[in-house]
Formats: sequence, structure tokens, C-alpha cells
Amino acid sequence: MEQNYKIIGKPESRVDALGKVTGKAKFAEDYNVAHQLYGKVLRAKHPHAKILKIDTSKAEKLPGVEAVLTAKDIPGSKVFGIVVQNQAILAEDRVRYLGDGVALVAAKTKEIAEEALELIEVEYEPLPVVTDPEDAAHPDAPKIHGDDNVFVHHKVRKGDIEKGFAEAEFIIEKKFKTQFIEHSYLEPEAVLAEPSEHGGVRIIGSVQNLFSSRRSVAAALNLPLNKVQIIQATLGGSFGGKDEVMTSMCCRAALLALKTGKPVKMVNTREESMLESYKRHPYTMYYKWGIKKDGSITAMEIKIYADGGAYASMSPFVTWRSVVQATGPYYCENVKTDVYAVYTNNNYTGAMRGFGSPQVNFAIESMMDIIAEKVGKDPLEIRLQNGFERGAITATGQTLDHNVSLKEVLTKAAKEIDFQNKWRQYKSAQDSPIRRGIGLACSYRGVSLGAEGTDAAGTIVSVQTDGSVIVSSGITDMGQGAQTQMCQIAAEVLGITMDRIVFLNTNTSRVPDSGPTVASRGTIMGGYAAKRAAEIVRSTLLSVASEMTGYDVQVLDLKDNYLIDKDSGERLASFSELAAECFKKGRPMYGFGWYKSPQTSWDEEHGQGIAYFTFVYGTNIAEVEVDTETGKVNVVDFVSAHDVGRAINRQTVLGQFYGGVAMGLGYGLLEEFEIEDGIPKQLNFDEYLLPTAMDVPNVRAIIVENEDSTGPFGAKSIGEPTNEIAAPAIVNAIYNATGKRIYELPANLERVLLGHKLTRKGERGSVQKEKEELVIESCKIK
Repeated sequence: MEQNYKIIGKPESRVDALGKVTGKAKFAEDYNVAHQLYGKVLRAKHPHAKILKIDTSKAEKLPGVEAVLTAKDIPGSKVFGIVVQNQAILAEDRVRYLGDGVALVAAKTKEIAEEALELIEVEYEPLPVVTDPEDAAHPDAPKIHGDDNVFVHHKVRKGDIEKGFAEAEFIIEKKFKTQFIEHSYLEPEAVLAEPSEHGGVRIIGSVQNLFSSRRSVAAALNLPLNKVQIIQATLGGSFGGKDEVMTSMCCRAALLALKTGKPVKMVNTREESMLESYKRHPYTMYYKWGIKKDGSITAMEIKIYADGGAYASMSPFVTWRSVVQATGPYYCENVKTDVYAVYTNNNYTGAMRGFGSPQVNFAIESMMDIIAEKVGKDPLEIRLQNGFERGAITATGQTLDHNVSLKEVLTKAAKEIDFQNKWRQYKSAQDSPIRRGIGLACSYRGVSLGAEGTDAAGTIVSVQTDGSVIVSSGITDMGQGAQTQMCQIAAEVLGITMDRIVFLNTNTSRVPDSGPTVASRGTIMGGYAAKRAAEIVRSTLLSVASEMTGYDVQVLDLKDNYLIDKDSGERLASFSELAAECFKKGRPMYGFGWYKSPQTSWDEEHGQGIAYFTFVYGTNIAEVEVDTETGKVNVVDFVSAHDVGRAINRQTVLGQFYGGVAMGLGYGLLEEFEIEDGIPKQLNFDEYLLPTAMDVPNVRAIIVENEDSTGPFGAKSIGEPTNEIAAPAIVNAIYNATGKRIYELPANLERVLLGHKLTRKGERGSVQKEKEELVIESCKIK
């Protein structure tokens, strides 16, 4: 395992660090050009309604307004979507949720654009609103699209489910629910669109998946792809959230730019962002398991309803990951799983860190603790008994032929925090109102896209004539450190230090389409492509070096910015001198690396196949204090152990551990984007609760490294695994402390104290205050 690497595994400084800490990094809102206009969107007034008439005449006459557009002004496709193309750029005949855009305005100032929106008159006919996915799945429910609100049904079938239940000595049935979650990135959405000299459009913005956005813009404008250029600005966070919402913004800004012939800038306020953007899927999950007295699992029957909201978005892919991983990393011969995604009039739901795993892991890991108690075992024992090992066959029929390190991460995490002793101690009756508890959760997570789609990426490594290096890729860095990881991989291969490398932000006209930057695939896909690109350049450099020195290629190496003789260690030339010699000889110092993932497969009818080419195994353990008089939960200690394959940059990997745990803590205890009758109730962070530094405990991270042949230098991924099992670890700890099982997230004050959510009667205090202030101002005017 130990290799004599110079760069790999070291805590190298991030390549984007200087710009961010000095304020020189340019985020999307920082881009401005002369004579730019400002675009704004008129959004729906009802969560579900027919559009009878749109009158823009008054807005068009307002001085300073240069364009007012509706759906009829879109020259090409009026809808977009990565999987199902049904999301409206601008609603034409019907609005399906409050975030739908109805009209666009471009004006000389933001203030004029906002005033113009007020002058647009829209006549609606309200339609019945459906917000519960199980209600929406009923044949008689109001239809959101077409004739059926159920637009996804994934299933897994293994063995004989009736036989499995007949063999069981206990049958446990439970219902679990999870909530809408806001991505809560620091930077709201922003783009700047400019007409280009060749009749197309150039867009720079806070875009996560540039190539899918480019396809939609091109389709909306009736342009070929080569006339649509999208450039990634430095992103102020995304967590999966800047995909479709950015696609619609790119389309809208581009339409206004080509209509006016001028640059158009669009920036969402926080309120606009939270109103329009997609959320994490709420799940309603029914789990029925058959168990023997020894704790073995004979049958798993699972039914899940995912609230897809108003549009399909990424629901088909999110729910596919759920169906693959809905049974957890545990042996079971008989499985029947059905996962449905259903349209409602809520905010549409899509990709978010974890991508369909946090929801099912909450149910799975709660069930494991429930069956442990039923058969008289502790939570670690039951997982070690049932957990996968090398050669295990998953619910989808896949044989795990790689290093299955589930039991390694379980035992290392448990040992670090003395889990079993504390669990037994806290399980005993505690007299104090402040009670301690400890809980664990583990998972296996499929790496990258798997069988849900084509999985390939490209990276370019270009050595300049002075020996400096430029790296660029179709993989987007949203703050997770992908640029740094790819640079470290290139530096290791080329034998140079990191200060020689500059990484260019993604530009759809300069790098290959590498698919979406999702599913923790940045390092394993972009990094492997970077390794291959650097190896091409290295081969050229050493070939020229052999000609230059007369040494055989086999005895030459690149190390510490020099060409060296491997046998003697003698420095034969500097890297810069070698680069100059390559240029002099007319040899290319350019490498294009392309990496396509290993083969996967899927039988949709039976839910069987090789779902992912490898998996990450992880364990989280949370220790909590619960105030039984108020329901307040404090997480006081946390251990997170994950097998990352190979840590390319240990500091960056630790950052993913800490960030994932913090986000998972919010999911478990605090966060809930509330929607009532299709109307969002929180549109800013004054009322949407997020964890702060005061809520996040010290996190003891255990980086486990078992190299995986499918990744660069053995690396896999870590961006999502730490996040997806934080909430169930916390919920299991609450049970250990109080004896109360939480079946619905978040485990906030009222659910911990009362066992259910409190429902507000009347208006929020902030709304009442606003009304009081309006009355006061009205009196002053009078």
C-alpha cells in the first residue's frame, strides 16, 4: 500500500485557495460588461393554474425596458430536461408550481426591470393542487403532466419474497418519512449572457453541469452546439443544486441577449432562489423485513414514494440509486423493492449531495437497530453478522469482487469511540434530564454514475514552452477540490511541483463533454483522465530526453522539476529546459486523457445487474446529549470512517468528511423546507434552520485506504458517503439515550419531545410584524 509518492497523498494547498482567500476569485455576479441589461423573471401566482391571458403591453412601454418575452417568443424548444423533457423555460398554458416563470424582462437597470414585472398582467384559472405524493399517485388525483402522476417505477426482484417471510420468526414493519431540504449554497444563481460575433451566445455563470445546460440553450435558440459557449465562473457552492435551475436561467438570459442584441445579466435574490430552485426529495418509505431469532434477515419488502414535485428533473436517476441501495450492505436472499416518483405541485426535486441515499439509509439503519433490539444484540453485532464481505451478492445480483471493507470501517470506528461499552452504559436507565446516547450507521455507496448512464470524462494536460503547465477538464469544481486533485495527479506523473500548474475553469468550447459533475465522480473520472493525459505528455518528454542525453528511456525519470538518471540520481536537465527542447524539436507537449468507466449493466424489468463498478464503504458514529425536558439534541462527539481507496489530498479528503457530517447533521436535526398547499413557507435563512459552528462537534475522521484498481492511484470517492449516514447515526443515538424512536426527519425539538411535529396556527411572527409595519407606515402617510 505504501508508495513513495511525492505529491499523491500530501496536503498540498488548493489551487484555487489564493483567489478565494484574497477575494480575487470572480464569482458569477462579479462579471459585468459595458451596456449590459438586467433580466428579471415574473413567476407564477398560483401553484397550479391555467394561464388564460398574458398582457405585456404596459411593461413594454415603460422607459428603460428593452424586451419583454413570454413562451411564444422562444424560437426553439420551450421545454428542457436531462431525462424527461417537460420542464418549461417559461410556462405557456399552465403553471405547475410557484417557481414557474411566466415572462421575462430586460431593462437598463434592475429597478426598472422589477417595476416592469409589476406591469405585466396575467389572468389565471386556478386548478386543484396536489402536494402529497401518495395522494397524487391515486388514479383520481389532479394530473400534473399527462394521464398519470407516477412517472418513475424502479424495482428490484431477488429470490422468493413469500418464502422469505414464511421462514421468518419475526416480521417487522415500519414507516419512515423524510423532508424537503434546501441546498443552501452561499451564492445564489447568476449568469451573464452575451451575443457572440458568430451569431451565437456566450454565457458565464454559476453553472454546475455546463454541457447539459448548453444542449438546452442550443435547443431553445435553434442553434448548433458550437454556437453556444458556457464558461464556469468560480462557484460559491452547489451540492448538486445548480443544474436545472441554472439551465433555465441560462436559457432565459440567452433569449433576452439575442432578442436585444446586448449582454444581459441575471442574478437571483435569496428569496427568488429558494422559491424557484429544486430540493432534496422527501421520501415516504414502507419497510417490511423478515427476521430469524439469530438476527439473520430472510426477507425485505420495501415500497417508497418520492415526491418529484412539478417536473421530472433528476428523479429517474435519484430514485434508481435508491432502489439499488434500499436494502443496505446486508445479506438477504429474498428482496422485493418498488420505488415510485410522483408529480405534485411542490417545488420539483432533483440532485443533492447523497442523491437518493440519505433517505433510504435513514430507514435501513433505523431498521437494523430495531432488529438488533428484537433479537437481543447490540447495533455493532447485528451489522457485523449481516454485513457484506468480499464475494457477497447484492440485492441486484451483483457479486462484489473488490475489497469489501465494510467490517473494517465498522470495527475501526467502533474502537475509536468505545462504542459497545458506551452503548450498554447509556442504554441503562439515566436519572438526569440530560441523557447521553450513542448510535451508528453504515453504508455502501455506488461510485460515480453506474448503470444509470454513460460514464466517461476527459482532461487536458498541456506543458508550455517554459515548463509551466495548464490543466483543464470537463469536470467542474464547485468547491469540492476536484481541480486540486487533478493537478496533484498530473504533477505526480510529470514529476513537478504544484506551483507550476494552473487549472482553467470549465469552458464547453475548450474541453470535451464529460457528463455531469455529480455522484462524487470528480476524482475517479476526471482524475483518471488527468493521469492518462499526463502519461501521454510524460512519454513525449522522456523520448525527447533520451534523444537529448543519449540515455536509454528506461533509466530516465522526472522528479522534483528535473530530468534525472534513476540509477545515479544525477540531474540531467531542468523540467523547463526539457520543455524548451521538446518545442525546439517540434514535439507536442499536449495530452488528452479520456477515461470510460468499467462495464456496468441493468435489467430494468427485474432490477438486476452490475449497478456500479465499485463501492465506498463507510461508518458514522454519533454521540449525543438529549435534554428530555426540551427535546434539544446536542451532538457532542462524532467518528466517521470511510474507505476512500487512496486519499489524493488528505486535507481535501478531511474537508469532505467534516462538510459531509455537518450537512448530514442539519438533515438529521434541523433542516426542513416547509411547503403548505404548494406554497413555500421559508424563503430565506432567517427561518430556514441550518447548523452553525456551535452545532457541529469535533469530528474524528478515519481515512481508510484500500486501493481500488478502477481509480487513479487507487482513489475512489468521498464527497457524499460521509453525508448520507450522519442522520441515521444521530437518530439511533437519540433512541439509545431516550428509548424514543424517531421515524420522521428532522429529529427537531417537537419530534424528540412530543413524538410529532407541531403545526402552526395563524401567521408566522415575521409576517405579522410586516403587516404591523405596513399599518404603521400607512398611518404615517395619512
